Amino acid sequence: MNSKDKYLISIVGPTAIGKTSLSIKLANYFNTEIISADSRQFYKEMQIGTAAPTTEELSQAKHHFIHHKSIEDNYNVGTFEKEAIAKLDHLYKKHDVVVMVGGSGLYVDAVTKGLDYFPDVDKSIRERLNLALVEDGIEALQLQLKTLDIETYNTIAIDNPQRVIRALEICIGGGKPYSSFLNKDKNKRNFKTITVGLTAEREIIYNRINKRVDIMIAEGQLEEAKSLIEKKHLNALNTVGYKELFNYFKGEWLLDFAIEEIKKNSRRFAKRQLTWFKRNTHTIWFDYETEINKIIAKVKTKL
Repeated sequence: MNSKDKYLISIVGPTAIGKTSLSIKLANYFNTEIISADSRQFYKEMQIGTAAPTTEELSQAKHHFIHHKSIEDNYNVGTFEKEAIAKLDHLYKKHDVVVMVGGSGLYVDAVTKGLDYFPDVDKSIRERLNLALVEDGIEALQLQLKTLDIETYNTIAIDNPQRVIRALEICIGGGKPYSSFLNKDKNKRNFKTITVGLTAEREIIYNRINKRVDIMIAEGQLEEAKSLIEKKHLNALNTVGYKELFNYFKGEWLLDFAIEEIKKNSRRFAKRQLTWFKRNTHTIWFDYETEINKIIAKVKTKL
């Protein structure tokens, strides 16, 4: 391999498909380290509900950006981009290949392509939208976004009020759809990205998600969520697997219903992940049961 050529193998795909396991196998084969681009696995208080790598998995390969932050920290995708690029620069001093894994599309794109730059908008727009959220609910804002920018409506986490408000304030304040500001003047990267996607038939993905939720509950997700209930206002906890259980603790939902909602919301999330990741036409997709040697062989043809 040319000493100037540095590669990032980015592993993407829906939740519960087996990305962690594949990342460890690839890291071991290439004798390298792993960067996580999963925006919820950053937080040390959220271990079970984010399906973060287990202690055993962490011991099989060196990982970065796992449990390095607290939910109290103000951490965002812009900060992550800077830290991840700095970490890659460091890792490339001793490795030609680094593995990145994660299901948070925005965070993956921040590393591989760089972040988009948006116009400054009057903060009164956000205040107005926050007020509308309280008075009319998220559905009204979702409808507004659907009208102003159907592309963003179809790709962002539409159940996340902060994402919806962010997109709307750019649409209104910038005078153009949020999506029109995407993929403009990006920072150039000094490495090449090979994106490997794992997928399966929808029914298999959904069954794997349902099974994973049952395992999380058996491993103590209730206790973990209960220990965080005082902090439920924090953005990090506005997350599938936690917000549903907070409704159970408040007495609004029965436990069985809350668990079914976690499964349903996780399935919805997986659908959005696939929509996001399918936009990258360069991704090499594999069935989740593909043998590791076939994946390695294909990756090596790209190096």
